[in-house]
Amino acid sequence: MTEYITIAQVDGLLGSDWTTEDKKARAVLMANVWLAERLSVTFATVPDQVVQAGAEIAQLAASGGLYSAQEREVTSTSVTAGPVQSSKTFKEGGKAISAAESFALALLRPWLGTNQIKMIRG
Repeated sequence: MTEYITIAQVDGLLGSDWTTEDKKARAVLMANVWLAERLSVTFATVPDQVVQAGAEIAQLAASGGLYSAQEREVTSTSVTAGPVQSSKTFKEGGKAISAAESFALALLRPWLGTNQIKMIRG
């Protein structure tokens, strides 16, 4: 796995009290996974914006706000009274994006793909 940030970098950006010592390693690991899921580029030197985004996500992860469980929402129900019948349809619940995650995504925008191909007409 690519390492975009380290505990020392997060401490340097957010101060050493961004979370307790026992949560730092896991939070930074989660932030690196989050970054790797979104970035498809390899850097010789990780840009400052990516490190800052990783620090924001590490702090979010330390507080339990990253990769949280998703609720299932009922989208339809039907009930029939005679010969008893019941059905429910579920969809995967939506998850609100936190301010930290929105900020991190904004910092990463230059490296996030748009799934578009640039065409140059001659």
